[in-house]
Amino acid sequence: MKYYLEEIDSVLKKVNSNYEGLSNKQAIKRQQEEGKNKLSEAKKESIFSKIIKSILDPMIIMLLVTAGISAFAAKMQNEPYTDVFIILVVVIINTIMGLIQEAKAEKAIDSLKEMTASMSKVLRDGKLEIIKSEDVVVGDIIILEAGDLVPADARVIESNSLKVEEAALTGESTSVSKIINILNLKQDEKEIPLADRKNMVYSGSTISYGRGRAVVTQIGMNTQIGKIAKSLEEAQKEITPLQRKMAELSKTLTKIVIGISILVFVVSLLRHGNITGGLIIDTTLAAVALAVAAIPEGLPAVVTIILSIGVTAMAKKNALIRKLNAVETLGSVQIICSDKTGTLTQNKMTVVEEYTTNKELLAKAMALCSDSKIEPNEEAAKGEPTENALVEYAKKQGLPKYELDKKFPRIGEIPFDSQRKLMSTIHEEDGKIIQYTKGACEILVNKCTSYLQDGKVVPMTQKIKDEIIKNNKEYANKALRVLACSYKEYEQKPTKYEADELENNLIFIGFVGMIDPCREEVYRGNRKMQTSKHKTNNDNRRP
Repeated sequence: MKYYLEEIDSVLKKVNSNYEGLSNKQAIKRQQEEGKNKLSEAKKESIFSKIIKSILDPMIIMLLVTAGISAFAAKMQNEPYTDVFIILVVVIINTIMGLIQEAKAEKAIDSLKEMTASMSKVLRDGKLEIIKSEDVVVGDIIILEAGDLVPADARVIESNSLKVEEAALTGESTSVSKIINILNLKQDEKEIPLADRKNMVYSGSTISYGRGRAVVTQIGMNTQIGKIAKSLEEAQKEITPLQRKMAELSKTLTKIVIGISILVFVVSLLRHGNITGGLIIDTTLAAVALAVAAIPEGLPAVVTIILSIGVTAMAKKNALIRKLNAVETLGSVQIICSDKTGTLTQNKMTVVEEYTTNKELLAKAMALCSDSKIEPNEEAAKGEPTENALVEYAKKQGLPKYELDKKFPRIGEIPFDSQRKLMSTIHEEDGKIIQYTKGACEILVNKCTSYLQDGKVVPMTQKIKDEIIKNNKEYANKALRVLACSYKEYEQKPTKYEADELENNLIFIGFVGMIDPCREEVYRGNRKMQTSKHKTNNDNRRP
C-alpha cells in the first residue's frame, strides 16, 4: 500500500485507527493476529543437527571411513584398536571445538540484542505510554522526538521541524525534513523513491531534530528494513573456500589411496604367484594399513585449532564470529561492496573549511543559530547532524555552546523552513538585540545589503555577491555541504518574529563547508596499500 499518496484521514481509516491512538484491547488483539514487531529469526539448530552437520564434512567422513577400516584390520589381526581410538578422539575434539565456539558467539549475540532492545512512545486509550518497540502494532500513533529510533514504518501526521536520519536505508548522512502533506507521482512514475517519501518514516531510522507523530502502517518483516532482511534470508548459502578446498582434498586423497591400495594388492598377489586364502587376507590387510597411513588424520584437528586461534584474535578486537570457517573466508575476500555512510565514513558531519574574514564571529553565529546542544564534559553535540557539526566547530574555536547560551540568551526565533531554506534566532548581547540567520548561501546572500570586511561593515555590491557565489560553487564542487551565516542589529526587541519582517537587510559574515569525513581506518588502509604497491613496483623494476 502506497500510504505516502494518501491523505492522513484516509490512512487512519485504512489502518482502523484515529488521532487518539488504539485502545489497549485493540493493540493486544492486533498483536495476536499480526505477531510481534520484530524481524523474523531463523530457527536455531538443535545440538544433534549441529553434530550431524559437523560429521558430514568430507574430511570427517573420510576419517570415519578410515576408522572403520582400521577397526576391521585390527580385528582381523587381533591387534589393539589404538588407531581407531585416536581417529575417533580427533573427530570428537574437532566437533566439540566447533560447537563451543558457535555457542559462545550465539550467546554474545543474544546478549547484545537484549542490551539494544528499544522502547517507543505510543498513544494508547488517548494516553502516552512507553512500551517495547516489539509491542508496537499497525494503527498505533507513535510519538517521535529527537534521539528516538523509529520502531516501524509509519505515515507522518504531525511534524514540528521533524528531521530524520535515514542512512541505514538510503545511505545519505544528511537528515531529511518530514512533512504531513500528500505526495504526488510524476508523469510516467509508478512510485516515489524511498529517499523522497518525505511524509513517511521508516523502521531503523533515527529522529535527529524536532518532534512529531506518525501512524504505524507496517511492522516486522513487512517494513522496508524487513524486506531487506527477507532478501538476505533468501540468498543462497555457498560453501566457503576452505570447505571447497577440503572437499577437493578429500576426493583426491580418496581416489589416490584407493588406487594405490588396489595396485599394492594386485602386485602383491602377482609376485607370490601361488594365491591362497591366507595370502589374500595378508595382502588385504597390508593394503588397508597403507590406506590408513596415507590419510592425514590430524589435518581436521589442526585446521580447527588454527581457525580457533583466528576467532580468538578477532574477539580481542570486538569482532564476533559464529562459524569457524568464516575466519578463513574473510581472509579470502578480494572485493568488499559497502555503503560509505557509517562504514567508510564516520556518519558525522564535520566543518572542514570556512570562508570569512572573522572566523570567531562566524563560529559564534553558527552555534547560536542552532538547536543542537553540547554538555561541558562531552565532545559530541546532540541534535541534527548538520547543526552538531556547527556547534562542535564553535567549540574548537573556544566557543562552547553552553557558555554562549548563558552569555547570549535566545529571546526569539524563526524556525528553519524547507521553502525559505533559512533559520533565524534573536539574542540579547550586552544590552543589544542581535539576530543571526543561517541557511543556503545562494539564498542568504541575496538578503544581505552589507558584508564584513576585516571587522568593518561594507555595503554589498554585485561584484562581491558574484565572488561569494563563485566560492560557494567551488566548495560544492568539492562535495562539501555549504551553510552561510549573517547578522543584524536592533535597537529594541522585534514586535513580530516573522521571516518577511526580519530576514532582510542582513550583514553577511561568511560560510562553512562540511563533509562526512572518512574513518581513520580508511586512511590507514589506503596508506598500507600505497606502501605495498610501492614495494611491488620496486621489486619488479629491471636492474
